[in-house]
Amino acid sequence: MTWRTKKLGEVCDFFTDGNWIESKDQSDEGIRLIQTGNIGNGIFKNRGGKARYISEKTFKRLKCTEIMPGDILVSRLPDPVGRACVIPDIKEKMITAVDCSILRLDKAVLPHFFNYYLQTNQYLQDVESKTSGTTRKRISRKNLGMIEIPLPSIAEQRRIVGKLDEVFEGVEKAKENAEKNLRNARELFESYLQGAFANPGKGWAEKRLEELGQITSSKRIYKKEYVKEGVPFYRIKEIKELANGHDISVELFISKKRYSEIKNVFGVPLEGDILMTAVGTIGEIYVVGKNEEFYFKDGNVLWFKDFDSADSYFMKFVLMSFVEKIKKLSQGSAYNALTIEKIEKHKIFLPPLSEQKSIVKKLDGLAGETRKLEEVYRKKLADLEELKKSVLKEAFLGKL
Repeated sequence: MTWRTKKLGEVCDFFTDGNWIESKDQSDEGIRLIQTGNIGNGIFKNRGGKARYISEKTFKRLKCTEIMPGDILVSRLPDPVGRACVIPDIKEKMITAVDCSILRLDKAVLPHFFNYYLQTNQYLQDVESKTSGTTRKRISRKNLGMIEIPLPSIAEQRRIVGKLDEVFEGVEKAKENAEKNLRNARELFESYLQGAFANPGKGWAEKRLEELGQITSSKRIYKKEYVKEGVPFYRIKEIKELANGHDISVELFISKKRYSEIKNVFGVPLEGDILMTAVGTIGEIYVVGKNEEFYFKDGNVLWFKDFDSADSYFMKFVLMSFVEKIKKLSQGSAYNALTIEKIEKHKIFLPPLSEQKSIVKKLDGLAGETRKLEEVYRKKLADLEELKKSVLKEAFLGKL
């Protein structure tokens, strides 16, 4: 079977960009505005709850281009640059944003064949090689149009699409099962966690968090105080990585001299102290280990220290058990942020120390088993993604 190669722009009867639509041009209803966030890698993401519109009057005033079911939209912005999808019939008149390119293919190319090719590593690598920009990569429509597309006959395109549809349907079912099992594993641990604190026993004392220890944050470190190497300086990113048992990639440091000054005057995190993210991603909890030398960003992370009557890991599980309540405490401002004043009044039930340690031992075991299951299902999902890439590669090498 002979394949030919054509440039992307050459296989389109219609190839243009979307329209420049500003916030002031948008309406609550009317003509649907499809944005880069609606374009997945090979799939259309409807996201009806976040839908944007313009009026018919604005459509005419701005001389907008209507997009049609069957058109292909390509995002010229990350992530990844060049991802694309076929527009389905959502029973609405549609336009798209300026950072999306509209492709209406000629009759020699099947949209779904083309859409499959635009999911391949080869295509995405070709796009990456033609991007520009340092802080945010993008590709121009001119460069996008230069990407080479391998094309067999229409009959062969249909055969390949049929094979890929069959394989991808099986992969998607397997992914759904793995994702369901992953959710079930997490929900099972969550039910055990809630059950551990649902019925306080004899000798459990009700306490406000502020009665048990000090909840504070760090002293401010300014950008001019960052150095190339020294004592690690953690932000939410690093605390989240630590909380989830991941290796951390430290990017910021302060000098040992500055660290010593802070340590001598204000103190630094010690073994058994607890750090919890308090802005944006709220409720990621990390217990400081032995001989850890670091400092962290003020305001973004809460610091629980001097909780002498409570086992640190018991406190971690307690905080995990009401993390959804914690998130609700953070709402109501311009951005989600959990303040010291809000959380220190929160009440918990505290059993005797020996019982705390017994509960921790049981929950630690369950958490370990849950992590093992999660690793199995995450690997399964990763393997399925690799299978899709492998099958796509074979398909466009003519080996399927």
